[in-house]
Amino acid sequence: MAIKSLSIRIDEEMLNKLHVVADYEGRSANSQILILIRDSIEAYEARHGKINSKDQ
Repeated sequence: MAIKSLSIRIDEEMLNKLHVVADYEGRSANSQILILIRDSIEAYEARHGKINSKDQ
């Protein structure tokens, strides 16, 4: 599996809050974001069925 990069725009207050949550969980901001994305995808698939990544 290739690792890809993604840039996002995020306001300063939200970024600061993300760092607080990540620090609390003992993670980097990047790792925290990946966990949030994973959890979101799992929730979507639980409601709508598995996503075929080849559809994209």
